[in-house]
This record gives sequence, structure tokens and C-alpha cells, in this order.
Amino acid sequence: MTQIIVLPHIELCPDGAVIEAEAGKSLCENLLENGVAIEHACELSCACTTCHVIVREGFQTLDPSEELEDDLLDKAWGLEPNSRLSCQVIVGTTPLVVEIPRYSINMTKEGKR
Repeated sequence: MTQIIVLPHIELCPDGAVIEAEAGKSLCENLLENGVAIEHACELSCACTTCHVIVREGFQTLDPSEELEDDLLDKAWGLEPNSRLSCQVIVGTTPLVVEIPRYSINMTKEGKR
């Protein structure tokens, strides 16, 4: 198991979270399975940006993003150089520290917060 620290997010995990993630699964799947209800409007198919995260520690150990992910990330709110779509990050053996941005571009939720 790989430790993932999720920094506090006002709605999803106000106190932050420390989870033991399963290597070989996506970061998004691991978050969801451990009670962090990160948005994932496209059901993990790399077709939106709602599962955008910023990898604060461990970014250099991840497999590089592919062109489709990079193109989608260009549309993400709060994009940073170490941004990734959590549905595309495969958890390895290196611990990660991630931040879920406060906002996402989710057309299905607009006006429903």
C-alpha cells in the first residue's frame, strides 16, 4: 500500500485525509474508495477535467502525462505545472501529497452548489 496525503479541501475533506492506496489503481479510484468524493464527471475516461489535482509531493515519480490529458488540463481551473487528472495517475510505490483545487469546471453542477 502507498500512502497518499490529501490536503484539506473545504467541501470534500475539510480536515484533509491520509489514505493507504492500492498501487496499480488510479489516484481517482483510490480517493473514491477511501471516502474522498472527488468529482469525476466522465467516469474516469479522460474526457473532462473535474478530477484535476495538484501533486504537491511525488510528482516527479509519476509516469508522464499523455497528450490527451495535457490538452484537457489546459482547460482546468487553477492549472499549475504539477497538475494532473487523477483518473490518469496510476499510483505506484512512492507516497504522494495531493491538493484538490477548490473549483472545477463541471457543467452538470453549475448553479447547484
